[in-house]
Amino acid sequence: MNAQDTPAKPTHDLQLEIAHILLIDVVGYSKLLVNEEIKFLQELNQIVRSSECFRAAETTGKLIRVPAGDGMALLFFHSPEEPVRCALEISKALQDHPHIRVRMGVHSGPVNRVKDVNDKTNMAGAGINVAQRVLDCGDAGHILLSAHIAEDLAQYRHWQPYLHNLGECEVKHGLRLHLFNLHKDGLGNPQVPKKLRRRRWKQRAAPVRPVSPPWSPKFLLTVALVVSAVALAISVSIFLRRGSPNIARVPAKGSVAVSIPEKSIAVLPFENRSEEKANAYFADGIQEEILMRLSKIADLKVISRTSTQHYKSAPENLPEIARQLGVAHILQGSVQKSGDAVRVNVQLIKAANDSHLWADTFDRKLTDIFSVESEVAKAVADQLRAKLTGQEEEVLAARPTDNVEAYDAYLRGLAYTLKTDNTPANSLGAQKYFREAVRLDPKFALSWALLSYIDARGYLTESLQPTFALREEARQTAETALTLQPNLGEAVLAKGQYHYACLKDYDTAVRYFEQARQFLPNSSRIPYSLALVARRRGLWDRSESYFNEAERLDPRNVSLLTQRAISYIALRRFPEALRKLDQVLNIAPDDVDTLAQKATIAQAQGDLPGASALLAPLRPAADDTQALEAQVYQAILERRPTPMIPRLKEILAKPDPALGYINGRLRFWLGWAQEVSGNRAAAQVTWRQARSELESFLKEQPENYSLIGILALTNAGLGDKAAALALSERAMATLRIERDAIVGPVPIEILARVAAQVGEPGRAIAALQKLLSIPCAGPLPENVPLTPALLRLDPMFDPLRNDPRFEKLAASLPSKAANK
Repeated sequence: MNAQDTPAKPTHDLQLEIAHILLIDVVGYSKLLVNEEIKFLQELNQIVRSSECFRAAETTGKLIRVPAGDGMALLFFHSPEEPVRCALEISKALQDHPHIRVRMGVHSGPVNRVKDVNDKTNMAGAGINVAQRVLDCGDAGHILLSAHIAEDLAQYRHWQPYLHNLGECEVKHGLRLHLFNLHKDGLGNPQVPKKLRRRRWKQRAAPVRPVSPPWSPKFLLTVALVVSAVALAISVSIFLRRGSPNIARVPAKGSVAVSIPEKSIAVLPFENRSEEKANAYFADGIQEEILMRLSKIADLKVISRTSTQHYKSAPENLPEIARQLGVAHILQGSVQKSGDAVRVNVQLIKAANDSHLWADTFDRKLTDIFSVESEVAKAVADQLRAKLTGQEEEVLAARPTDNVEAYDAYLRGLAYTLKTDNTPANSLGAQKYFREAVRLDPKFALSWALLSYIDARGYLTESLQPTFALREEARQTAETALTLQPNLGEAVLAKGQYHYACLKDYDTAVRYFEQARQFLPNSSRIPYSLALVARRRGLWDRSESYFNEAERLDPRNVSLLTQRAISYIALRRFPEALRKLDQVLNIAPDDVDTLAQKATIAQAQGDLPGASALLAPLRPAADDTQALEAQVYQAILERRPTPMIPRLKEILAKPDPALGYINGRLRFWLGWAQEVSGNRAAAQVTWRQARSELESFLKEQPENYSLIGILALTNAGLGDKAAALALSERAMATLRIERDAIVGPVPIEILARVAAQVGEPGRAIAALQKLLSIPCAGPLPENVPLTPALLRLDPMFDPLRNDPRFEKLAASLPSKAANK
């Protein structure tokens, strides 16, 4: 690597980035023969390039490789976990190449791109310099971390056992680095580095803290000779990825202190002071519009609304709320709308001492409401001393539409998107008003973008019926938004969501998500979306890394936390899933779907009393299908389904049209409950009606694997073996496990259940063997994989009970299918 110790000549517009850096060098390289040097480096390069982390980062264009004479530097830009996971992968691969002895150093810090003497792009900066110092302290096999990156990892329980505090080591220019040694499962070198043993540095028992170099005269003199005061100030100011050199240290409960950047803010829900309570949507919309503008300022850390919406408008415990959200400032406000007149009150509060930094009242007509949103966002940015680019100034001043009626419809649609539950009613409400907004103003790009996003999300989650017409609307609306406003982050994100949700075109989706980052620097939706893509690709570790990034931006987003729990459930890591679900319940106590999800985990573990205790108090509505199905399944597993039959009949007597084919799915459950209760004749009548209802949706939803699967089970119940097997195979052809690692196995479970019912035990056993060995989200109930305990309890597998192969599967221990 060229000029590692000498930063590029500073300029007034020096472009610095935060990189997560992995340095690797071959120990004893200078003692090797020339042909050995070439051979070793070629082998090392091949090992590095073959690692999953390397390939994943390179695929997304978020990796920079810098060669060195005796090794290399890899610069990642997503997460501090990336270089550490990559180091462990390389360390494992090197076990098969014992003749190559390497050491590795990891650090996060500022870097900048420079041109070397050959006019090639190279990297320099404080981040690389510190990473080199970390590396220099190690011996063969070591993976050493700076305290800064160790602090980031220590926030996650799964890393904590592998971080070993080495204390401080003095390195070049008198800098004292606090180091940690990473080793786990035979990877890395558990020995204290010779440099630390020789100098007998005292190992401190203090918690993980960022590097804090002493400002000795000798050090300052050296720095002065190396880099100008301007570059030094910039490097120090963002050394810890903060927007300001002023960093608040707030103690986290029961853990180490955490750093909160001064340029950070959360916007609490605005109070609706209108006489008409129906105007609550307007207050929500004004808050969201101000938040949207602030979140597009890269120099600020802005917490998403999904993490703030569960708080009151004017809570008393602001310092505690700020600590929970990881911010230094809180913006509160109220909105009063009367006719075409609007009054907006806002106040900016420094959370540490609950002091008011700024407040103002704005009286405007509806036609001038955009000026309020812009003025508030600009005032907050000024108070927090955020540096604005020209593009960001344009965003703050933007008027998304000049049509007041279109904007009112947009705010009404936006209010539906801000609701926690992704129900058909909320999706249809948002869709209705966004369509109205673009009808009133066909040039309203933001409304086109959000309409596309809602369509694509509904297509994937089935909160909207996944028809070809819906998919086509998602495509057209995204393209319209991008045509109208190519640099609109929401439009770019919507296009990525369309490719992900509707087409399963993951490569294209990732390109759009990454492109959206530059326009939406504080959006948790981007790493969240990338986590979901990685999960469907079967990149479970990478998905978890993206989830970590999303949680840092959006720590109290219940949808995000729930999806992470679903990942753990699919991996059969049930204790971790339960911890995430408990986090959700801390934010949204008594949430029906979350309690039902916990109950399904208890069912999967064979704990029917525990599941019953969670499910018995619940009274789910018809559109709470997850909770409702969990209750029916519980009754079926207990072999006492009779009490659930009247409830299902009551719901199906007046089916909700918004549920579409889900009504037919509920009728299948009714038939199954009747069958297990011993009323086979009633079950046959119910299943025939269910088949008729389900088939009516198949023409418009030919790729809906859930619909096809439940129709296959219905035909199996009716004894139509040929139709049931044909539909099972159709579902498997529609959704292949190679294209979707989490729900791709669902058709395999459908086949196993159908085969068990229609007298094909060999096919059923083969499918079950496959299912128990891989991560998956099962169909009955949703999101829960089959386990040996469920095989023992589920009556659908009764025909297999005397088969020794089945008995062996049902008696086996739960499989930990993670990362397979």
